[in-house]
Amino acid sequence: MTIPQISIFLENKTGQLADITGILSDNQVNMRAINIAETADYGVLRLIVDDAAKASSILLEQGFILTMTPVVGVAVTDTPGSLSKVLGVISHAGISVEYMYSVFGQKDGRACLIFRVADTDGLSEILEKNGIGTITGEDLGLH
Repeated sequence: MTIPQISIFLENKTGQLADITGILSDNQVNMRAINIAETADYGVLRLIVDDAAKASSILLEQGFILTMTPVVGVAVTDTPGSLSKVLGVISHAGISVEYMYSVFGQKDGRACLIFRVADTDGLSEILEKNGIGTITGEDLGLH
């Protein structure tokens, strides 16, 4: 099961994040996760929001350049070694993690992580076979 992620390409200039979060707030779009990657010239803002279709439409209307990407959510126990176990399963299966980040809050006392890989279906299948459940958009309160 995948979750829709919005990736927004940003210039490295003051106020870009405030503009985007303000637009989302003004339109009652709630963020569930946020990640920022940057270089000297530009940044990529990755968001999981409660209504990806609405958010992407609004941001496109405002002139932002974005893409939608499927990602896999995983909930792990919030104890030492839990992430290492998940990454070991992924590595043993030969799946390369492009990037990962965490979700705001926890689900049932477990930490929630977002993984971007080339084969999201393969990752979901391998995790399930190893007793590691994935989370759904519904688990995160997405529309």
